[in-house]
Amino acid sequence: MTHDNSWPVATKFMAIGATKIHDPKQIVMTLDHDVQNKTEKNLKKYTQIEEFAKAQGVDFYPAGRGIGHQIMVEEGYAWPGTMAVASDSHSNMYGGVACLGTPVVRTDAAAIWATGRTWWQIPPIARVNFKGKDVIVALCGLFNNDEVLNHAIEFTGDGNTMRSLPVDDRLAIANMTTEWGALSGLFPIDDVLKGWLRYKATEASMYKAPPSTASQTTSRFNHQRLDDLFSAPLTADKGATYAKELYLDLSTLSPYVSGPNSVKVATPLNELEGQNIPINKAYLVSCTNSRRSDLAAAAKVFRNAATTSPDGTITPARIAPGVEFYIAAASLPEQKAAEEQGDWGVLLSAGAQPLPSGCGPCIGLGTGLLEPGEVGISASNRNFKGRMGSTEAKAYLGSPEVVAASALAGRIGGPGWYERPEGWEGVVGGEGDGVREEERMISIEDALDKLVREAEEAVREGEQVVSGAGEGGKGAEELQGGKEEGLTETEILDGFPAEVKGEILWCDADNVNTDAIYPGKYTYDDAFSSDPAKMAGVVMENYDKSFGTVAREGDVLVSGFNFGCGSSREQAATAILAKKIPLVVAGSFGNIFGRNSINNALMGVEVPKLVERLRATFSLDNNTTTTGTAGTAPITEPDRNRQSLDSPPPAPMATPGKKNDLTVRTGWTFTWDVRRSRVIINEGVNGEEWTQKVGELPPNVQEIIARGGLEGWVRGEIAGK
Repeated sequence: MTHDNSWPVATKFMAIGATKIHDPKQIVMTLDHDVQNKTEKNLKKYTQIEEFAKAQGVDFYPAGRGIGHQIMVEEGYAWPGTMAVASDSHSNMYGGVACLGTPVVRTDAAAIWATGRTWWQIPPIARVNFKGKDVIVALCGLFNNDEVLNHAIEFTGDGNTMRSLPVDDRLAIANMTTEWGALSGLFPIDDVLKGWLRYKATEASMYKAPPSTASQTTSRFNHQRLDDLFSAPLTADKGATYAKELYLDLSTLSPYVSGPNSVKVATPLNELEGQNIPINKAYLVSCTNSRRSDLAAAAKVFRNAATTSPDGTITPARIAPGVEFYIAAASLPEQKAAEEQGDWGVLLSAGAQPLPSGCGPCIGLGTGLLEPGEVGISASNRNFKGRMGSTEAKAYLGSPEVVAASALAGRIGGPGWYERPEGWEGVVGGEGDGVREEERMISIEDALDKLVREAEEAVREGEQVVSGAGEGGKGAEELQGGKEEGLTETEILDGFPAEVKGEILWCDADNVNTDAIYPGKYTYDDAFSSDPAKMAGVVMENYDKSFGTVAREGDVLVSGFNFGCGSSREQAATAILAKKIPLVVAGSFGNIFGRNSINNALMGVEVPKLVERLRATFSLDNNTTTTGTAGTAPITEPDRNRQSLDSPPPAPMATPGKKNDLTVRTGWTFTWDVRRSRVIINEGVNGEEWTQKVGELPPNVQEIIARGGLEGWVRGEIAGK
């Protein structure tokens, strides 16, 4: 699926020499991001997309029909047991209906259009066990140390627990696994999903009128297809092993609110309520929490708050004075269902302002954005600084009920029906499957499988010892003084540099997201994003406005962990290239940024030790607030972007080189010896020089980069055929 970015994808598609989409039935195009924009420029782009879709025979959904991810689910394109991708970071949502959803970027999309395929690196798998909707907000806050970074998640639980999670809640949870740092979040094909699928098939058969620009829903949602699916549903292999396991006991969970300006700072609602935090705006918009059940939950808050006079006259509850409450359904069918149930009318009577079905304020486009100094609470998926408006505003995330209750009260609060369970001592969760050994029942087959896994782990540990992994604390990974033992050589393709060298430019922050690297306000301005000079002028400006004046051509940009997390915009990579920085080094990369880098010929390498050494030398004061007891102290956003997915405030103008600068010219030299899969760090004048082994850059990846990215590689493939 592609959305408003379909035309930029089409221009890439045509630029690589392709003329006909490989399989039109494989592609869906939707218009959902900038649907309030009625300028001639935007309407022209929308017309170009629609005409291209019609010419190629591709299913197309116009502006106002719904958010693309919701359309993928409700129209049956995201099918259980299959894989579906979209050029948008919240493709993970499809996992809510047992479809493996994961994001791709524009260049990937063009390659898929042309060839029907693209590349992946298989990720580690994490299993999350639910026991006994604010679930995902709590998960992001409780497990906020990158436990599932770049993992594919499988959600499991006992029958009773999974039956307590309807499909709408599963979609919200899977959607926000993106913010949790995961590549996907997959729920099982169980009785809950089967019932929902049967309902959708019956609904589709009752309303057979086909849309004018897309194929009929019954071609996907029909009972015969469901019979085939249920006869052999896809399940995890018995005895499957996982890179890690986490568990969360839902019966111990209270409502959580995340923020301000960070998903990874999550606080129990009852703690925030006592702080009397006033709000200016509330939002029930986005693909996360704007379905009929979410609108019903919000309407219930206002219904319960309505007053009845002695003569029986009912006075509807209204939002608090000075508060603006914006609502937009995830799709037109969801809005119509809410209208039929009376929920949409209740929200309008309460003073809510309706917006077209689309992304709108969630991505910082259109009406109702946060102004400087304002506070907002939203049932959406992201509250990065500046994403929903001004960088001087504060944004919180909560469930639809909490958002509605906050709009009603004029401050962050709940609907009043949450009660502390008797004997409650806190949220129960952690590593493992959460089953106490004395309660565990295990079959002979499972016992044998466990023994085999333990033996394999013992063998791996033994191999590491034999290879010297523990010697002196360095092992095979670190080579002091240029020691050459144990190095294997990688073949270097023609056109690819055997060595990359430059001065280290240090940006001391973890979780620098794509909004910080390339601000969202430029993302859908195609003219701006096609001008390298303009892109170079704004790169990293949401991280540090002085970055552009400090950075120089040929620098090696080094940052902390999970660099490039957040949205799937590939401009985050191309803007760095536009600044003529050829190489980015980090403790770790967000997977989508790593993918974008390869696709656009930006080189990247992970060197955690370098991050530690730079922090030891150029350390910044760091005061973070993460999940915990709030008490009376205000909950603040993380300082300098540590342990969060927010963009830090712009830096004050300062002389480059001071210890507290956000962007520091270090005087250190970084050399990447690609042939020997190692890096050589020279820590400046009279400083230490050390060598670190790094992952191999295989010839197939070199080939993509050497050809100028995936676009050039596909062009070569087409020419070869």
